[in-house]
Amino acid sequence: MDTVPAFARPLVTIRYCPKCRWLTRAAWIAQELLTTFPEEIDVLLSPGSSGVFDVALDGAPLFSRAAAERFPEPKELKQAIRDHISPDRSLGHSDR
Repeated sequence: MDTVPAFARPLVTIRYCPKCRWLTRAAWIAQELLTTFPEEIDVLLSPGSSGVFDVALDGAPLFSRAAAERFPEPKELKQAIRDHISPDRSLGHSDR
């Protein structure tokens, strides 16, 4: 029997294109985020449609490769997540 935690952590979803072989990039981004926020967030890697690489926080878009015409930098994702979950928190070198 599964139990539900007392509180749910924010969920970061990384949708990536498996046909483009972007799983490795998605896993690297997930690792970067979980290293910075080890107990504050959960991360879900989700295979998507052709060419997709999107990052969302609790369903709200944080980054779209299609809109930005590039991949996200870990620093910008860390700052965006921090701004939503703990605005006063310092990210050290990622704030520079």
